[in-house]
Amino acid sequence: QVQLVESGGGLVPAGGSLRLSCAASGSSFSRNVMGWYRQAPGKQRELVATIDRGGSTNYVDSVKGRFMISRDNDKSTVYLQMNGLKPEDTAVYYCNMKSWPYGTDYWGQGTQVTVSS
Repeated sequence: QVQLVESGGGLVPAGGSLRLSCAASGSSFSRNVMGWYRQAPGKQRELVATIDRGGSTNYVDSVKGRFMISRDNDKSTVYLQMNGLKPEDTAVYYCNMKSWPYGTDYWGQGTQVTVSS
């Protein structure tokens, strides 16, 4: 059974940094596309960043140059380094796995990120 456990959220002032982690179990981690999504109050969940099994990354325009997604296949963990945080980054951040080979979606429980102005 696939489990994704996020950690690293919290309250940070504007301009600060946070590093989110997502530990995966129950799957062949290295084969899967991993991603981070976020959902702010009253808004739809949106894609923040993805990283494929080859290490290629993709970011939503609003975080380019500030956030970096990475993965450690030995630890079955994906990270999201968030720098230059803005109040509009405030949201619940969710870890996502698209499992190989069918792309089945799995989600973590979410971690709250709050950026104060």
